[in-house]
Amino acid sequence: MLGEIALGRTNGEIAAALFVAEATVKTHINNAAKIGARNRTEAASYALRHGLTSTRDDHHGRRP
Repeated sequence: MLGEIALGRTNGEIAAALFVAEATVKTHINNAAKIGARNRTEAASYALRHGLTSTRDDHHGRRP
């Protein structure tokens, strides 16, 4: 999910791409505080720094 956030996806887009409810996405984003992220930008930065995603959209909105 962090990878999807890093790609700039909305909660709705993430939910559709991962086949989960939008509420599930919101829950995971709220849990990003556990990695020290205070907001979506910090969560995206964490994902990029830890190799959880790249800046390219290789999957075109779909899970690998």
